[in-house]
Amino acid sequence: MQVISIAARKGGVGKTTLSMHLSVLASAPGKPALLLDTDPQRSLAWWHRLRAVDEPNLIEAEARELPDLIEAARREGIGRVIIDTPPHAEDSILSAMRVADLVLVPTRPGPLDLAAVSSTLDLAQRVGKAPLAVINHAPPRTGAAEPSIVSEARAALANMGATVAKTVLANRVSMSHAILTGSTVNEHEPGGKAAGEVEALWREIEALLSRNARPAR
Repeated sequence: MQVISIAARKGGVGKTTLSMHLSVLASAPGKPALLLDTDPQRSLAWWHRLRAVDEPNLIEAEARELPDLIEAARREGIGRVIIDTPPHAEDSILSAMRVADLVLVPTRPGPLDLAAVSSTLDLAQRVGKAPLAVINHAPPRTGAAEPSIVSEARAALANMGATVAKTVLANRVSMSHAILTGSTVNEHEPGGKAAGEVEALWREIEALLSRNARPAR
């Protein structure tokens, strides 16, 4: 079983949106992923209630329940678990990081958002995790080169010692339209630019999880 925790000390960087979209791609026919919503705002649970189908599965949880819930999911044969965390709540974030095989740290490319990333990276280091930073809500690419603010954000994250995902998620209105229908861009607008970006990010995540799972030789 693979556990992905999505964490950031700053709010509004796209943790819940990322959880929604990745959970659908993480599901396989007859084997839905499990979402654990540990954010007291329960935005993830609100989206889940809008869906026409119950999959992926979702449990509203407290951070202290995570070890038991993860073990129960393992016994039930769940393939993938995705944990959405609250901002600011250090203990909750640490609990989610401890049970994760991979920690994702989304951030907008703005300076104030980047300034807040270092504290999340410090928490991951405290529990021995090497997180993957994901640049989110970025200006869409208009040419061959990515926008300068994205390149600068990538360099800043690398200087903090973070591994940065190659895929950047642009700020696209199709994301909001999809969420309001209880779906994801991959379901609402398959083949669109936003769907392509999310799929590319998921391929990166799968490859990283696969490498991490390989036994040492």
